[in-house]
Amino acid sequence: MLREVWPFVERKRAEGHPVVLARLIGRDGPGARPIGATMAISGDGEWTGSIAGGCVEGAVLSEAREVLAGDPARITEVSVGDELLPWEPGPACRSTLRVLITEAPGGAVAAALRQDEPAFVRVGLRYPYVWAVGETADLAHDEHVEELAARPKVIVVGATDLAAAVAALAVPLGRRVIVVDPRPEYAHRARVPLADEVVRAWPDAYLAAHPPAAGDAVLAMTHDPRIDDSALIAALAGAAGHVAVLGSRATHAERLLRLAGTPGLDRLAGPAGLDLGAGSTAETALSLLAELVAATNGRSGGRLCETDGPITKSGVKV
Repeated sequence: MLREVWPFVERKRAEGHPVVLARLIGRDGPGARPIGATMAISGDGEWTGSIAGGCVEGAVLSEAREVLAGDPARITEVSVGDELLPWEPGPACRSTLRVLITEAPGGAVAAALRQDEPAFVRVGLRYPYVWAVGETADLAHDEHVEELAARPKVIVVGATDLAAAVAALAVPLGRRVIVVDPRPEYAHRARVPLADEVVRAWPDAYLAAHPPAAGDAVLAMTHDPRIDDSALIAALAGAAGHVAVLGSRATHAERLLRLAGTPGLDRLAGPAGLDLGAGSTAETALSLLAELVAATNGRSGGRLCETDGPITKSGVKV
């Protein structure tokens, strides 16, 4: 959750502005955001993030700006609906939230947030609210600890316009996007500027040298069987949790004939994506990543209004 706001923190600091973080450290009832949810507030008035999905952010901003102006860091309590008039209906969630408001950390904590290595970021819950990086999850009674896991990878086969749209959506989802393409006229950073890496290589060779983990995904989208097929064979033989390929139903039927007997072929998601009726490149990218998120969370991707189970992966009903 710190990583959700950290690009904003780094950008504002580079512009010369101080930044304060507001972190949800406790509540006495249900809520729309998990413990650890974070807002970042810049000295120039801009802010990003959320601790309650929009219910209390205005009140938190007021206190955060006091800290930016030089007041001490603090833990404050905010009740959802405090700003309503007596006759106004209250929101569905009526929890009292405990929020830590403190200067954004630097040093080792900032370095850990920039990396994709596992770490534990700790902040004391007693003044002066000291930040640190730890190697274990052991939780002291007066600390809040967040585990920073390595970002799961989305390995996109094909440096296409669709790959650029996928990267634009996947990076904010907390995914590390690596685009692999053997074609010299395609494999350029300028074609997929928001990807973490653009690699000129045959995908089977790349996957052999960099085996995906269970939390990773491989999306093949060149429409060239020479490239996509080799990528799929390599990906299905490995541990990648989600392997998908773009194409029409007719194209996919032909692909299945070509790949008959390939180990793991039953895991292949094709045609890739959820049934959104996608037409544009951006809509297709949304369809692909919506399927990935649903598959990662063990969901079908159906409409929430047609289900009655928990909305979030954690099981919280909001």
